[in-house]
Amino acid sequence: MPRYRRGFDTDAAFEHLCRRDRKLGTWMRRLGPIPADPRWRKPFDPVDALARAILFQQLSGKAASTIVGRVEAAIGSDRLHHDTLARIDDAGLRACGVSGNKALALRDLARREAAGEIPDLRRMSLMSEDAIVEALVPIRGIGRWTVEMMLMFRLGRPDVLPIDDLGIRKGAQLIDKADDMPTPKQLAARGERWGPYRSYASLYLWRIADAASAMKTATNRSQG
Repeated sequence: MPRYRRGFDTDAAFEHLCRRDRKLGTWMRRLGPIPADPRWRKPFDPVDALARAILFQQLSGKAASTIVGRVEAAIGSDRLHHDTLARIDDAGLRACGVSGNKALALRDLARREAAGEIPDLRRMSLMSEDAIVEALVPIRGIGRWTVEMMLMFRLGRPDVLPIDDLGIRKGAQLIDKADDMPTPKQLAARGERWGPYRSYASLYLWRIADAASAMKTATNRSQG
């Protein structure tokens, strides 16, 4: 059974993508190399990370951090797990600012953890990306995109392409100078040439979309 390491050689990824895709490579050279993410080397707890992802959904970072802080104070722990979340009832979660839907999601996560359904880091190191997605998306409030972000930024998997992400689709539209954003299906096909470093390509597509947006804002201001 293969063991998947966390992180990858970003220099090799840079050279590979520039060689395989001239259009993307032009943007990559302009933006410069993106270094390895330090989070790839840091231990983390998947259950706690998923609980925080649930609490952060559809909120600003500041508002979500405030709510998380209240929950941590209420349970007397900075570790969000089935045993610590059991210390607070739903009314207590609401008092912390947690919505009803998010409370249900936290309870489902806790139940699945207690039942041994949530793989830990050691198990994940033996699982493919698709297997991890399959294990985690049944959790209420956890979609494929959330799992893909964990795969990319925490597990350091090199070949993840979040085809539903609007920023990535916009970046792909820009490199191809297309009139419309590619559909998720079209992006999946377009991204075949980026393997086995589709995660690294995704980082650039986000940056390309951000750079274009910043240029547009600067142009609008100069014309005002």
